[in-house]
Amino acid sequence: MPALNDIRILRDLAKQYAELAAQPIQEQRRRLWSAHHSFKSSPVPVLATYGMWNVWCREFFGDAAMKCQDPFFRDHERALRMMIFQDSVGDDSILEPWITQRAAVKGTWGQLWGLKEEFIHSEDTGGAWKFNPAIREWADLDKIKPTPHEIDEAQTREWVSKIQEAVGDILPIDVNRAPAYHGFSADISTSLARLRGLQTLMMDMYEYPAELHRLLTLMRDGILANNDAAEKAGDYSLTSHANQATTYCDELEWPRPNSGPRKRAHLWGFCAAQEYTLISPRFHEEFLLQYQLPIISKFGMTHYGCCEDLTAKIDMLRKIPNLRSIAVTPTADIHRCAEQIGKDYVISWRPNPTDMVCAGWDETRIRQIIRDGVKACKGLALHIHLKDVETVQGDVSRLARWVKIVREETARGV
Repeated sequence: MPALNDIRILRDLAKQYAELAAQPIQEQRRRLWSAHHSFKSSPVPVLATYGMWNVWCREFFGDAAMKCQDPFFRDHERALRMMIFQDSVGDDSILEPWITQRAAVKGTWGQLWGLKEEFIHSEDTGGAWKFNPAIREWADLDKIKPTPHEIDEAQTREWVSKIQEAVGDILPIDVNRAPAYHGFSADISTSLARLRGLQTLMMDMYEYPAELHRLLTLMRDGILANNDAAEKAGDYSLTSHANQATTYCDELEWPRPNSGPRKRAHLWGFCAAQEYTLISPRFHEEFLLQYQLPIISKFGMTHYGCCEDLTAKIDMLRKIPNLRSIAVTPTADIHRCAEQIGKDYVISWRPNPTDMVCAGWDETRIRQIIRDGVKACKGLALHIHLKDVETVQGDVSRLARWVKIVREETARGV
């Protein structure tokens, strides 16, 4: 019977994962990150992360590589296999001793504003795509319908019961009830460019500033209403943290499953502006940051940035009252960023994955780049995060080898 076989597969994986998650190294990593995010002297934390948005990951962990037949169980199988593989990478990722089940929260990614976000896709695997904006005329703003915070409790109970019966005796099941507007879906920038189109958005700042401000106001208010309702309903918890690294620090409660309600003021929040990387600091603030501030200021701490170059925007980011961590991305100037950030914020440095693991393997080059970046950040709160790895050219061992090299270079000092 397919269902029984699926459960057997999941149980075997859950037992493997539970053993890994119970290892003492996990607690050591929690303390490492907590000290790091609280500006206490510690070794430089190292991350090498990936997800199903990366081409190589879809090849290694896609449906064809999974054994479960039931799509529900297959998703959990995939999550367990990916976390077990993460352990082999040897970075400072933390394997938490629980399994996460997302609640049936209203709102589908790409349709959170009453309009369908569409793209013109490339025929090449992993190729670039173009925006196909949903808001073509300003009259379309009347079609905007923000997603309210609602949870289908019956569906949620069914899902939780299903995974609980399968592996709940091995690992606790944490129910993630965070709202639909969370992380990228709450940063405004991500959805805005998809709704309006990136090039059109840039022109709007000059040609239709009033209309753009109206759209930004609608989005800000919709996100705030959604988040406020989620907090009032008690649906934020200690696993609702978000910051693209790990969310441990001394000033906030550490993540734990099914903690019960928490306010946003008890949590890390995440915000980014990837689509604004070519926008000037003045326009970035006028046409985005001032609208993001009411959303992210509700959280206890905030990380800002994903892949955008923030080199010329550090001063602007100082307006975020709860800012703790800033992304320094492959296109950013690590030296100029370090000079500006100083000891005021945590530096989340993301060296270019092309130089690290994606286009051949040049250990000398890797060491030189890491050595140079570590030197630029000497005495500062730095962690090094390899992300957005689209390919490892069929050699997944590169990730673990990269981690080893980075540990050696950071241990050397400068």
